[in-house]
Amino acid sequence: MKLLIRNLARTTTEAQLRALFEPYGNVQSCNLVIDKVTGVSKGFGFVDMPKVGEAKAAMKHLNAIEIGGSKIRVKYAESKPGARQAPPADVDD
Repeated sequence: MKLLIRNLARTTTEAQLRALFEPYGNVQSCNLVIDKVTGVSKGFGFVDMPKVGEAKAAMKHLNAIEIGGSKIRVKYAESKPGARQAPPADVDD
């Protein structure tokens, strides 16, 4: 399950983001979106957790917590920009 993490401090690193999510389960990938011109984080990124239950637990516990002076937002990442898609159904992992 791919998660979108918004409102990250511009100084947050991928290692810090990964460390934030790993207590909730396996993190398959972790990517910050970087501005091509400045090389600085744009303040959001994606975390991919293969087990839906673990991703939902991370989303529940990490949404709206303060990290680096910013209250982050964690939600299900849609597969295509502009496309509205329901999150995956509950699956027992």
